[in-house]
Amino acid sequence: MNPYILATLLFGLGLGTTITFASSHWLLAWMGLEMNTLAIIPLMAQHHHPRAVEATTKYFLTQATAAAMLLFASTTNAWLTGQWDIQQMTHPLPITLITLALALKIGLAPIHSWLPEVLQGLDLTTGLILSTWQKLAPFALLLQIQPANSTILIAFGLTSTLVGGWGGLNQTQLRKILAYSSIAHLGWMILVAQFSPSLTLLTLLTYFVMTFSAFLVFKLTKSTNINMLATSWAKAPALTALAPLVLLSLGGLPPLTGFMPKWLILQELAKQDLAPTATLAAMSALLSLYFYLRLSYAMALTISPNNLAGTIPWRLPHSQFTLPLAIGTTTTLLLLPLTPAAVALLTL
Repeated sequence: MNPYILATLLFGLGLGTTITFASSHWLLAWMGLEMNTLAIIPLMAQHHHPRAVEATTKYFLTQATAAAMLLFASTTNAWLTGQWDIQQMTHPLPITLITLALALKIGLAPIHSWLPEVLQGLDLTTGLILSTWQKLAPFALLLQIQPANSTILIAFGLTSTLVGGWGGLNQTQLRKILAYSSIAHLGWMILVAQFSPSLTLLTLLTYFVMTFSAFLVFKLTKSTNINMLATSWAKAPALTALAPLVLLSLGGLPPLTGFMPKWLILQELAKQDLAPTATLAAMSALLSLYFYLRLSYAMALTISPNNLAGTIPWRLPHSQFTLPLAIGTTTTLLLLPLTPAAVALLTL
């Protein structure tokens, strides 16, 4: 892709999210979301592969549906209450419709089925943008509206954690596994959004760091399915030793960074007298942990039987820029001791 076009599209992505962040009016927020969608579509279809074009079409239709629903709900709110302000949502009908529209935009279960299909059709770099940056603007809006009925968000959260764990069990494609991982993590964030927005923000940031590391590991080893992970020891031995820890951090095992948000969320849910919800969420984390363990096993404990040609690459200097991967991996593994500082910073 032409560097000028790429720079323009990335600027559009950043500007769309910034407009949504800064807006207090529903029309401006909607405009930011639309800019975001239109800027990522050429990035998704840049390889001109039929699978990429199919994924782009699915993504466009889903996002257009969600945007239309959001616009309809905000217009309904203005009609019923005379208010366009995001903070002044009082009527239950538009609030419920907007919650549904934003859930569709970020891919919460049970309206999640587009996300694994779309992510599977993209390359890992665009998939990383879709899994991280594209979640920011809808999340900023979700945190600003207070739902009329708190059970809606809890239902979305629990369904997402269960579907995210269950859906990934039978997958062999890494991008689909990462999509279900994304759904499960979003479920954890939504569970606690109405009780502690700062904790949701902390979970979102740790999810970004961990997902960034996982995508970069797979990009560096050029892996797209579980079988290809078995040859990664020949491409990057040191990285292959660290990658299972990155995956287990995504699964939420102590003493890795991924344990921090799950621990704090379970604590918050217990404080709110939602012990059954906390128990279900914790049990669903075991489902996710199973497929992360599968990936770790394939990567660290399996040697491909026919990889004579692959024993050469690790001796050669690597051409890829690995500083972001080093920073991402370090933060993915070692941030748990900083939990009190992170909580204090976010509750200021």
